[in-house]
Amino acid sequence: MRGRNRGGRRLPRNVSDVPLSVLELAPLAKNATATEALAATTALARRVEELGYRRIWVAEHHNMPSIASSSPAVLIAHLAAATSTIRVGSGGVMLPNHAPLVVAEQFGTLEALHPGRIDLGIGRAPGTDQRTALALRRTMAGLSAEGFPQELADLIGYFEGGDGQIVAVPGRGNEPAIWLLGSSGFSAQLAGLLGLPFSFAHHFSSANTVPALELYRSNFRPSRWLGRPYATIAVNAICADTDEQARYLSGPASLAFLKLRTGKPEALVSPEEAAAYPYTDQERAFAEDRFADQAVGSPETVRTQLRGLLDRTGADELMLTTMVYDVHDRIRSFELIAEKVAAGLAGR
Repeated sequence: MRGRNRGGRRLPRNVSDVPLSVLELAPLAKNATATEALAATTALARRVEELGYRRIWVAEHHNMPSIASSSPAVLIAHLAAATSTIRVGSGGVMLPNHAPLVVAEQFGTLEALHPGRIDLGIGRAPGTDQRTALALRRTMAGLSAEGFPQELADLIGYFEGGDGQIVAVPGRGNEPAIWLLGSSGFSAQLAGLLGLPFSFAHHFSSANTVPALELYRSNFRPSRWLGRPYATIAVNAICADTDEQARYLSGPASLAFLKLRTGKPEALVSPEEAAAYPYTDQERAFAEDRFADQAVGSPETVRTQLRGLLDRTGADELMLTTMVYDVHDRIRSFELIAEKVAAGLAGR
């Protein structure tokens, strides 16, 4: 693993050692069915496995018309069965939405079915609005940040047992790789103190990336999971033959993000519809900011952007998320990055 040593000094590294992975949201396009969206996600998982990506994670979101990955454990079971070597996991399971024992049982079962291939990425935010979060949990208890460390400790304890504690079955002997996810310093510090690998949501919280990773590394304590810090960052990545085409393909995601933030969420529209949307100046600035400090463009542009991101963050792994309208464009983006960007990252 690369990054920084325990003293905080950046370690030299060859970026060709940096693995590439995938964060998948199962995008729901306008006029498409959930069956079609999930079939596209399955096809994507098979293709990125062939291309050599290390892992594919699915995110937990609720009450969002443009995202079909509301049930990570179910989708992970399907994707793991449809592939054979790639690691499959959650990016993440939002722990406030679930009883920790249920999560332990689900992921213990997944690990028993697919030994050595399951990642349990855990997040603190509900992944939705508070009203929907309450419908999921049925109580406000557990929805605050204060309760998260104890719920995480309970979850880990269910895999370990001991001292008469309840044990998840399957659980003991079937513990997945546990990660903490975050978009601020809270989970970064907790991941460091526990000695867990950490994944940061650069794709929607880019201003906090470097401070959070510094906090993670400075608080890191070696554990039974890790001897040194290991951090991945999720980044929006849309690669096409030209910069213009990539920006055109990014339009639906920008518009969907704008609609979500203004309380009018909707499924992904086509690039043509997104390009024709009558943005106000303020709305256009907001939408364009969605892809600031991300990786959108031709292979040459994306290579330069990812190199810069690695230089600034010292990330050990990049997790690419590609929210575009058509699955063929989505798969092509991952192909271009694997074939024309990844090897070139070594040329610094």
